[in-house]
Amino acid sequence: MNFSYFIGWSLFRIIYAIYFRWRVFHPERVPKTGPVILASNHLSFLDPPLVGSGLDRGINYLARKTLFRYPGIGALLRSWNAVPVDRDGGSAAGLKEILDRLKRGGAIIMFPEGTRSSNGQLQPGRSGIGLAIIKSDAPVIPVRVFGTFEAYGKGVKLPRPHRVQVKYGQPMYFSKLRDEAKTCSKDRLKEIYQEVANDLMAEIAKLQPCWDKAQFP
Repeated sequence: MNFSYFIGWSLFRIIYAIYFRWRVFHPERVPKTGPVILASNHLSFLDPPLVGSGLDRGINYLARKTLFRYPGIGALLRSWNAVPVDRDGGSAAGLKEILDRLKRGGAIIMFPEGTRSSNGQLQPGRSGIGLAIIKSDAPVIPVRVFGTFEAYGKGVKLPRPHRVQVKYGQPMYFSKLRDEAKTCSKDRLKEIYQEVANDLMAEIAKLQPCWDKAQFP
């Protein structure tokens, strides 16, 4: 972590601890070094820093590239390892930058659903996440956040002091599908991208909250 990132990381940890009474489960499942994709459900603007603040390593975030046009904001986002992408994150330039960060041993947060949930429920995964996963060799950690929809979901004007949690799942490698993708037809390749997204969302769905202290793993 550089100094700017460390300051932001520390402030978010304080906010999540005091205002949102956060709980973090199984951060040890995320490799301390090397490339890794953190694939999380998406309920709120609170999600990216929540997923990153639960870990003791720097994380690369996706940010809308139009934000980088503003000198102050752009400089801050770059210092926080933000990756400029289009609104849907699906441009060739955005994908190239994501893969470059992974090749350099970085960790990156992605959202398989593509956008925030409008009702707090899990949404279908989009094939774009499958493309990024197949093109890389990085392990994938399914991640699930809880409580952020109630705290600051769509339609909520100001963040509410609602309890939040982040839980990290077991690594996924997609070895067979990655091997198949090297030689398969274009039609099958599209199916593989969606299959990866579906499998990933199924693993995210298995991660359940632990609101009662007696349930804490």
